[in-house]
Amino acid sequence: MIAESPRSPFRLLARLVPVLVVGLLCLWTSPASADFRLCNNTSSRVGIALGYKDAEGWTTEGWWNISSRSCETLLRGTLVARYYYIYAIDYDRGGEWSGQAFMCSRDKEFTIRGTEDCLARGYDRTGYFEVDTGEQRAWTVQLTDANEQPAQQRVPGLPGPVGPGGVPGLPN
Repeated sequence: MIAESPRSPFRLLARLVPVLVVGLLCLWTSPASADFRLCNNTSSRVGIALGYKDAEGWTTEGWWNISSRSCETLLRGTLVARYYYIYAIDYDRGGEWSGQAFMCSRDKEFTIRGTEDCLARGYDRTGYFEVDTGEQRAWTVQLTDANEQPAQQRVPGLPGPVGPGGVPGLPN
């Protein structure tokens, strides 16, 4: 009987396979997610409409229905703009989160190109609040109840101050 030497090619291969598998798995993993998300930290169900500007111009989309205490990805991938605009409705208790950036919406599911002449085009003219992402690759908005906000940082559209500078309107 012939004894295998410690440097046998089979033994070396047996040691290398797990290392190679781990290395390939590390290379295969997808990059970190860069999305625009919204978390509903209220005790109500909410409806969300979103406005943004991309290479083709202004777009508004809705409705995402988000359960209480849950999050939803509204846009997947690296953010294409610095400013996004949100309008939200509290389905259970009434009320809304709104602002002074007027864009189009409607009661049913929608994707609307352009923000001009909403009423003339058969849509509602709705005030969205601005979200400044600071040009980050990913962003998450946290919706909370008005009584859960610090006095100077209440959510736009609910009673109380908006915060420093107010909510700017939609730029021309």
